[in-house]
Amino acid sequence: QVQLVESGGGLVQPGGSLRLSCAASGFTFNNYDMSWYRQAPGIERELVALISFTGDTTNYADSVKGRFTISRDNAKNTVYLQMNSLQPEDTAVYYCKAAWSRVYWGQGTQVTVSS
Repeated sequence: QVQLVESGGGLVQPGGSLRLSCAASGFTFNNYDMSWYRQAPGIERELVALISFTGDTTNYADSVKGRFTISRDNAKNTVYLQMNSLQPEDTAVYYCKAAWSRVYWGQGTQVTVSS
């Protein structure tokens, strides 16, 4: 059974940091490009960051460049999103996505940035 389980979300003050994790199981993680998306109320889901299956290539949305870092540990079947200098506009549900021969999504984790 394929599972992508996100964790690490929560409430943080502006300027703070969070580290999201996405634990994968049920498929060959090492073959899949992994990405983080986010969706705020009333807004389409948007790509935040992507990392290739080897970890050699990363891409970021302009809005998070220099603040967020995506990484993966293929030995642990886990992808991470380190989020620094968080701002209220980063508030959203964050989703993990795996893509290769098939596409899989996690259930999402809420990130709220508020004072």
